[in-house]
Amino acid sequence: QVQLVESGGGLVQSGGSLRLSCAASGRYFSISNMGWYRQAPGQQRELVATITRDGKTNHADSVKGRFTITRDNAKNTVALQMNSLKPEDTAVYYCRQFIMGALDSWGQGTQVTVSS
Repeated sequence: QVQLVESGGGLVQSGGSLRLSCAASGRYFSISNMGWYRQAPGQQRELVATITRDGKTNHADSVKGRFTITRDNAKNTVALQMNSLKPEDTAVYYCRQFIMGALDSWGQGTQVTVSS
């Protein structure tokens, strides 16, 4: 059974930074793809960034150059460094662990609020 626990959300002013972290339990972290997604009120959940088991990253155009996803296989964690935050980044951020066709787990989410 996989459990994902996000931390690091909070309230920050526009232009500020936050670092989200996701701790994963279970045996499959090193062979899993990991991702961060977000959902703003009244909107669909959207991809923010993903990182493959080999460390290849993909960032949404809206966060490129501002957000960076990283992983630490020794600690079973994935992080999202968020810089130059904007009010439109306000959302609940979710961690995802997935292996295509075999595993798809989500965390409970952490709130990020950016004030203008």
